[in-house]
Amino acid sequence: MIELENPDQEEIIKELCLCNGLSYEVVGQEGSDTSKLEMFFSGYPRIVGLSLFPSLTSLTIVAQDIKEISGLEICLQLKELWIAECCLEKIGGLQECKNLEKLYLYYNKISKIENLEKLLKLEVLWLNHNAIKNIEGLQTLKNLNDLNLAGNLISVIGRCLDPNEQLERLNLSGNQICSFKDLTNLTRLHHLTDLCLNDPQYKTNPVCLLYNYSTHVLYHLPCLQRLDTFDVSAKPIKELADITAMKKIMYYNMRIKTIQRHLNEDLEKLNDRKCKLWKLPEERIKLFSFVKKNLERELAELKGSGKGHSERSNNKKVTELEKSKNCETVTEEPSLQQKILTKLNALQERITFWNKKLDEIEAIYQTEVKQKKKSHGLLIPFLLIELETVGNIHFEEGTQSDDWFNSCCELILSRFCTWDFRTFGITGVKVKRVIKVNNRILRLKFENKLQKFLDNEDLHDSESYRNMLECLFYVSDPEVTVKKKHLLQILEKGFKDSETSKLPFRKEAVILANSLSICDCPRIQFLQQKYKDEKKNSFEHELFRHGILLITKVFLGQSVQAREQDSISQANYPMVNSVFIPRKYLLNSVVQQRDCDCNFRQCKWFVFDHDFVLPEYIVEFEYITVVKPHSLFSSFNNAILEESKKNSEGSVLSQDLKFDEEVIKMEPRIKPRPKLISLDDKTIFSLAKTNIYSHIVSLNLHGNRLNKLRDLSKLTGLRKLSISFNEFTCLDDVYHLYNLEYLDASHNHVITLEGFRGLMKLKHLDLSWNQLKKSGAEINVLRKHTASLLTLDIRHNPWQKSSLLPHSSTAEERPRILSIWTSAKILTQMSKLGPHSHLNGNWYLKITALNLDGQHLFEITNLEKLENLKWASFNNNNLSKIEGLESCVNLEELTLDGNCISKIEGISKLTKLTRLSLNNNLLTGLEKHTFDNILHLHSLSLENNKITSLSGLQKAFTLIELYISNNYVALNQEIYNLKGLCNLVILDMYGNIIVWNQENYRLFVIFHLPELKALDGISIEPPETECAKDLFGGRLTSDMIAERQGHSDFTQMQELNWTSSSIRTVDLIPVDQFRNVCNVNLQNNNLTSFSGLIYLPNVKVLCLNYNHIESIMPRLKPQAHLTSRQLLYQKVPSSGYGQQGTSKINRDTMSNENLPPIMHSLEVLHLGYNGISNLIQLQLNRLRNLKFLFLQGNEISQVEGLDNLVVLQELVVDHNRIRAFNDSAFAKPSSLLALHLEENRLRELSKLQSLVKLEKLFLGYNKIQDMAELEKLDGISSLRELTVYGNPICRKMLHRHVLIFRLPNLQMLDGIPVNSDDRAKAEFHFSELQAKKNSLIPVTNSRMDGGSFGPVKAPPMKITNVILPGGFSHYLGSDFTLTPEVEDKKNKNAGILTNNPRSIHAEIAFRQLRGINLSPSLLSHQNMASPTAQMYQSNQDEGRIPGSHFPRANQM
Repeated sequence: MIELENPDQEEIIKELCLCNGLSYEVVGQEGSDTSKLEMFFSGYPRIVGLSLFPSLTSLTIVAQDIKEISGLEICLQLKELWIAECCLEKIGGLQECKNLEKLYLYYNKISKIENLEKLLKLEVLWLNHNAIKNIEGLQTLKNLNDLNLAGNLISVIGRCLDPNEQLERLNLSGNQICSFKDLTNLTRLHHLTDLCLNDPQYKTNPVCLLYNYSTHVLYHLPCLQRLDTFDVSAKPIKELADITAMKKIMYYNMRIKTIQRHLNEDLEKLNDRKCKLWKLPEERIKLFSFVKKNLERELAELKGSGKGHSERSNNKKVTELEKSKNCETVTEEPSLQQKILTKLNALQERITFWNKKLDEIEAIYQTEVKQKKKSHGLLIPFLLIELETVGNIHFEEGTQSDDWFNSCCELILSRFCTWDFRTFGITGVKVKRVIKVNNRILRLKFENKLQKFLDNEDLHDSESYRNMLECLFYVSDPEVTVKKKHLLQILEKGFKDSETSKLPFRKEAVILANSLSICDCPRIQFLQQKYKDEKKNSFEHELFRHGILLITKVFLGQSVQAREQDSISQANYPMVNSVFIPRKYLLNSVVQQRDCDCNFRQCKWFVFDHDFVLPEYIVEFEYITVVKPHSLFSSFNNAILEESKKNSEGSVLSQDLKFDEEVIKMEPRIKPRPKLISLDDKTIFSLAKTNIYSHIVSLNLHGNRLNKLRDLSKLTGLRKLSISFNEFTCLDDVYHLYNLEYLDASHNHVITLEGFRGLMKLKHLDLSWNQLKKSGAEINVLRKHTASLLTLDIRHNPWQKSSLLPHSSTAEERPRILSIWTSAKILTQMSKLGPHSHLNGNWYLKITALNLDGQHLFEITNLEKLENLKWASFNNNNLSKIEGLESCVNLEELTLDGNCISKIEGISKLTKLTRLSLNNNLLTGLEKHTFDNILHLHSLSLENNKITSLSGLQKAFTLIELYISNNYVALNQEIYNLKGLCNLVILDMYGNIIVWNQENYRLFVIFHLPELKALDGISIEPPETECAKDLFGGRLTSDMIAERQGHSDFTQMQELNWTSSSIRTVDLIPVDQFRNVCNVNLQNNNLTSFSGLIYLPNVKVLCLNYNHIESIMPRLKPQAHLTSRQLLYQKVPSSGYGQQGTSKINRDTMSNENLPPIMHSLEVLHLGYNGISNLIQLQLNRLRNLKFLFLQGNEISQVEGLDNLVVLQELVVDHNRIRAFNDSAFAKPSSLLALHLEENRLRELSKLQSLVKLEKLFLGYNKIQDMAELEKLDGISSLRELTVYGNPICRKMLHRHVLIFRLPNLQMLDGIPVNSDDRAKAEFHFSELQAKKNSLIPVTNSRMDGGSFGPVKAPPMKITNVILPGGFSHYLGSDFTLTPEVEDKKNKNAGILTNNPRSIHAEIAFRQLRGINLSPSLLSHQNMASPTAQMYQSNQDEGRIPGSHFPRANQM
């Protein structure tokens, strides 16, 4: 028969049967094998009665008043479900329908896609015509091939559909998708063949109104067969789309190349201008250098005249020369020497002055290059946006022939007030470029929103409408200015998705202004303060002159002036569209006397609806200042060019040039010497003032016309040689001067160093102001032949990048330099400062460093011969694999940042690798054996990837530094993979999910990695280490077990015994290694939940006596009820400390019947002495396979929350506070065989009658007084063992006969077997009693002590404690079983071993009190406990096992 909870359900089920042609009576009696049910339009307000149709595979419910999905838990065969045109507000109740393949929930009120994770077989999902805003909750539906989300509120696709790779049909019509770029996310759905974005049955998506919509979709999704219900499988359609797209690509590629070319041309012009401006300073520097070297020679000759010609050089910079031919008197020499020194100082000052001019020109050049690049920097991104949006966002550069260009210029000039900028020295503004923004997407939004507003407001007056439209300037954050990326976001997506500024009202409103000063003065102030604080001397501070302005078209709507007391937010101004603040009320406005009324007209605006602000123009402008800006093309620099041609009076540099002439004319004026054209012995002896070659240590050949050096091979003692200001083109004649230490070859025409060799003692070399170009050859010569070189001057040479090896180096050692850059970058950058080496023959064997950053490489090839490569960098390329490096076995550093690498491979042979960097790639994980062979890896950087696991780092034992910030590492357990890295001292995990998921993340890492010195860029202090130990010290981990076992192989482990260790949490990682653990004993610890034990798959016996268990799963307590110590421990998941002061919680809110089951193998659970008061909070219902449950010694007052334990056989709740049983205690059918209720407060025995299978019932030491309560046990006919001793009713001694008489199957009562004599006496007693009653003779209270009872017995002892010894597995062995059906029938006189763990102790105590000898078998049974069990013997003295000597009154 049908059992109904509500009376109206019968009518609903009748209607269901009627509509499906079924007989209600037949279905009610026999059920139905119907597989398909349908209900249309009415009569089925709730989903009920489906339990009558166990074979149901298809259910259709249409147009019913159903609010929620329920009652489907039993429909396990259901494959197709329709609940359409109903009133569903939420998806739920489908978790058990795991065979569901088709789900139709269209035309409802669903706002979120959820609770579908378990429908792994789902293939069809229709959620059209709902109120869904986001695509979510579909990650697990791998088999989904038909998805209908039409008619919702979805605006973004994103990557939400990426997991649904099998998707073939997708309908997104009637949503709010508006971006072409968003549609490209569908390209990852390789099986998609049918796409609807513009189904005629729905409203159109905004994206479908854009130009080239179909072309864009067909080009990106070439596998489509149908688009918007039309057949697009024809080949010509696809070819047309491809051709159109290719044309646009070619067009924009051309335009981008044109822009790049224009930029290069502008930069080339700047460089040419710089070179021209350098000409005059360079000429002056050469002139003064020549005169200076002449004077130095004279000074050396003066000093040499008093010290002798044979004196050796003192190694100062001034070279020793021959004496002047014009002999001076000895008294005049000090005076002449002083004059020379004075003039030398003056010459040096002029050289410094002109060098400073060179530096100024260089600084101006760099500033202008930066400005040029900034100006061109937006143009290429604009073109890329145009290409990506297929022309729906279009940028047009204006000219003076365009009306809108002139209008923008006039608008800016009209809103520029000189008074506002006077403090900055700005007198005017000049517009340099205006770009018009044509964003069709944003314009459609603006127009649609505007039309809706006008329709609602009923504004038909065109004048009122026009007054609400305004052109305003966008006010950006002064600290951010208008950054390129931020600006591009605004231009592409509008203000709604682009506001990332820190301004206070930015989230509430778009901030605008009708004044250039309000908009741009904060930026100028910020920049000036910034460069003032940084004390920069460059010309970059002049960049404030150049600015970018965004002009927007704004619909102000209903607008009011802001109130001073209210913050600007929509909540404070609910009825208006915008708010304005006049300038005079702005906080940063300075009230001054002004010559204009701009202060009253200038306002700052706040527009709440972002769609009412449309970006229309981008204006690049430059301020006109009182102080003229520095420019390479300024009139000042034009004058410099003129000075280089003609020295005119009154020009800008005339004073400096006059000063130059005065310095040149200073005394002493050196007469010019005859210039030598060639060298011979006579000339050399004449210059050296000696006739012995070996005595010549210094030779000055400065200022001649020499181009060859002959006959110098004999000068074996030559140490200093000066050949500056000559005409040398090469230096191959000095190769035989083996002792040469100083060589000045500046101001020549040297073009090569070929032949420059053998100068192994050379320490100082000056090659400045020459014509060296080929860097490769020159640097190779110097490295090879000048090993002792200390100083090298190669400035002012026209160096060119070597075409052979522009990105390599042959340095054998990393330079000792304090730098964060890679060795490859440092070495190649150093090479760029000077020339590159020209390598011959086996040049590839000499390459040690290679820097190919930013070379657009797609693969690494042709490096097989670079066997000695040590440092390599391939940053910012397009590499997708690590390959081609197998032969580079000496590689020590490898950098691959900014590529597209998804897997670390190809490095197994790089055994010498010490540093590896793979930042900004696409790594998702680390392979297990990746670093096994790399035994020298010290530094590993994997920042900005998508790594979720660190398991691949377990064997990277040599790691010292690990940078893995901004990845997807989420689990605390991942830190365990680093515990073996004993050398790790620096770890950076900033930006990973684990950082914000775990409140105590930092302390957690510090505790588990004790050798760490710095974490996330912050050094670890000793107090942090102590705090981490205090917080995480009570965790049972795999490492602790491995330390005790001596190995980490847990797969053979079957028993886990860890008692009295103050354990608060259990973290056994990896869980799979503990798969064979079946017995767990964690008695006498501080656990508040099962913690990590719930993940152990095969635990059968779990002993958690003497802990503080509150719940299976961790539960957060209200803050008010926690002590300070508990607050500390609450921060740690799955732990806590104690259950002290637990507040009463409403049991109605604690229902856990719907929680998923856990620990499927658990059969025996010991939770004695845990202070448990609420069984519902404990969530025991989740342990569905539990057979034996021990809850003795707690504070339980109600037996509840055990309804789902359908296989429970034994329940022990001794020594609790149970007074009675509520209706739900044993309401459901139960398999309970044994129930222990001793030492409670029971007065009545109602609600036990449903325990029809109960065989053993223990009711000792309660408060049962009425015999009628015992008579309630009559209904339990299966009862075989019963205890009632210690109850008030036992004082009458009548209870035994009553119970034996009324319970015919009873075999044991109060620990004493019931034999045939007992039963005969009970029958005799009742027959005698009945006879006495019949004759009205009163019954005397005689003592019913039969002979069979033996001698007088002491009252039986109650054992209240259950102690499981450390090695308690023998309780489950062949010699002892926890199966209640098994009884020891071999020796009834010796007693029966009960099937609960306390029965052994109880039997011993009983027999001792009764004077019965203990059997050897029982004693041996008792002694089988492992030595660990002996630790519990002391518990008897502590009162945990009260014996007979304890007063029972105290225990009641």
